[in-house]
Amino acid sequence: MWMKTCTLSGDLVVLEPLSLDHVPALSEAVMDGEGWTLWFANVPSPGKMFEYVKSAIEAAKEGNLAFAVRVKQTGQIIGTTRLYNVDSANRRLMLGYTWYAASARRTGINTECKLLLLQHVFENQHAIAVEFRTHFFNRASRTAIERLGAKQDGILRQHQIMPDGSYRDTVVYSIIASEWPAVKCHLLSKRAS
Repeated sequence: MWMKTCTLSGDLVVLEPLSLDHVPALSEAVMDGEGWTLWFANVPSPGKMFEYVKSAIEAAKEGNLAFAVRVKQTGQIIGTTRLYNVDSANRRLMLGYTWYAASARRTGINTECKLLLLQHVFENQHAIAVEFRTHFFNRASRTAIERLGAKQDGILRQHQIMPDGSYRDTVVYSIIASEWPAVKCHLLSKRAS
């Protein structure tokens, strides 16, 4: 497999392979902000956390990687993120399924998580492209992806049927290998400020 399980560590966070041991802490973290109540987001409720984590672990057998996000200073688990839809033959993958406790937002944690993941896939795994997808109406997610330096590739109209029966228009973004040096400089400067 092209992508292998790993732990990534920065100044603020440690991204550790997701395990069932993380379920209680993630169930607590998701209560901060109740992200599962947002109709356009894919955040599990506390009661569905076990199935969410179990599914991510199963997907890891196919080369997809899921991480629990641990704050270095406190040791607290505050969310999760994944590298998924790994296409080894074309060295492409998606970065997503990211959610954090509300108290962790706008703290530099997301910037550092993305820096660690992108640095790993572009510099260690020699990825050609990393793709991001989000719901058209998830303005916070779209803004965060754009702030990373990703470029919008397009919109997949009526791409998915949501749990409430509505259709999801999916906005697709990417960062390609030739853009990585500039994106890395941008993320390092954001982390320093």
